[in-house]
Formats: sequence, C-alpha cells, structure tokens
Amino acid sequence: MKPPAFGSDRRLEGCPAPGKLNLFLHVTGRCSDGYHLLQSVFRLLDWGDTLDFSVRDDGIIRRVSAVGNVPEETDLCVRAARALQQAARCPLGADIALHKRLPMGGGLGGGSSDAATTLMALNHLWDTRLGLDRLREIGVGLGADVPFFLFGRDAFAEGIGEILQPVDVPPACYVVLSPGISVPTARIFSSPDLTRNTPQIKVADFTFCHSKNDLQPVACKLFPEIMEALLWLGQFAPARMTGSGACIFASVGSAELAAGIVRQCPAPWRAWQAPSLARHPMLALVA
Repeated sequence: MKPPAFGSDRRLEGCPAPGKLNLFLHVTGRCSDGYHLLQSVFRLLDWGDTLDFSVRDDGIIRRVSAVGNVPEETDLCVRAARALQQAARCPLGADIALHKRLPMGGGLGGGSSDAATTLMALNHLWDTRLGLDRLREIGVGLGADVPFFLFGRDAFAEGIGEILQPVDVPPACYVVLSPGISVPTARIFSSPDLTRNTPQIKVADFTFCHSKNDLQPVACKLFPEIMEALLWLGQFAPARMTGSGACIFASVGSAELAAGIVRQCPAPWRAWQAPSLARHPMLALVA
C-alpha cells in the first residue's frame, strides 16, 4: 500500500489501513473478566482500506462518508479520533472520510486497522507528538487488534492480542476469499463448542501445518458458507479461516497463480490477491 499523500499541513489523503491475517489462532484460556487468552501470528496485507483526514479548528470530529449501516457514534475511526483528542487534550477536530474495501465481519481487522490509521494520521496532523507506545495504550481501549496495527509489522501475539513480539515470516502472496457473510465475533467466542484449552506454543515452534484456528470449527458449524468456501479454495492450496471469520485465505506460489484463482472465484463470493506487507506505511509519520 502507498504512503499517504499530503494535501497540505492540514490534510492527509489516501492513508492506508491494511488488512491482516491470523496465520493461526489458538485459544489457550479465559480471563476472569470473560476475555479469552489467545496465541496467534498476525500478518499484514498489502491490501485494505484508505482514509482521508482534514483538520477542523472547531474541535468537531465528523465522519463525512457513509459506511454501511455503522452509526457514526460507534465507528471506530470516530472513537479513535475522540480518544486521541482527549488523551492529548487537543482542541482541534477532523473530518474523516473512510473508503472501505475490507469486508465488515470478515476477520481481516478492518475496523481496528482504520482506528490505528486514524490515531497515527491525527497524531501527525494535530501535532500531538504522542509516541507509538502511548498510541498503543489508547488503542487497547478501542479493540484488541488495534495495538497490532500500531506495532506495524508481522507479530506473534499473546494475551488478548495486545502482547506482541516481532516475528519473521517469509514474503507470500495470498488469495483472500469472502463468502459474502458477516460473522459476529461475540457469537463465536460465546459458543459452548469453542475449544478454550489449546496448549501454548513458543514462537519458534510455529508452522502453518502444525497449527490451527480454534474458532474455525465453530464458525463453520454456525455458518456453513464458510465450510463451502474452505473446500473450494482448498482445491488450490491449504486454506484456513482468519480471525473469527468469515474470510478465508491460502498462500499460493505467485501473483500469477493468485490472479488465476481469483478469476475462477464463483459468484456471489468475492476473492482478492493480497501480498504480505513488511511494514505499515503509516509508521513513518510517528517513528
């Protein structure tokens, strides 16, 4: 994804909000507050949403684009902007335009990525000068995946997803497929069928073949469309669900192979080719 374009010192355009894959996702326990303990490898994708930001002098935070049926007050971009505004005691506001490409309820981290990009973009435009550690503290209050996008590179994740360490994964080209449904994360995690005691592993022990997504069996049971998509994509390469679904992915050998698979994707499903991304393009505005 391309770095943002500077319209002026008061405007940023085309700010990238990349998607992510969970190369595996193990549920290893449960906290007393109900949150689940996880282990995962998060991978950035060179494919995702983009956002535009314009500074306002009146302190108002306003979303100026329609985003499906998501009310402005619950939009993670708006919430992220207000959280930064409060944390930095900033009197400025912003107009935010979100150009959505990542499917909602797809397990690709779209809302969390949008929030992380909002924090980095407005931290720059408002000149609030908060470091990445402070932005990650703000991000934890918005969603468990937000700190990863502020971390800005492939990571081995533990805790509820906020304990991150860098991991080196070879570059890859993925086919990502959406079966056209939205999966509510809470419904998957609340299922009595969910495995919650997978043994912990060390980052050095991770391989795709000897790991799994503990949420996948529950999601397939509740949403048979996911299983159908897994069987179809699995004809070409080993396929797995990302996050709590509904999107699935497979690593293929080249962009040419990925393009060929994408062309064969049956309607009403949608598929994309998405290379891995080594570093979040927005980090240059903060680091």
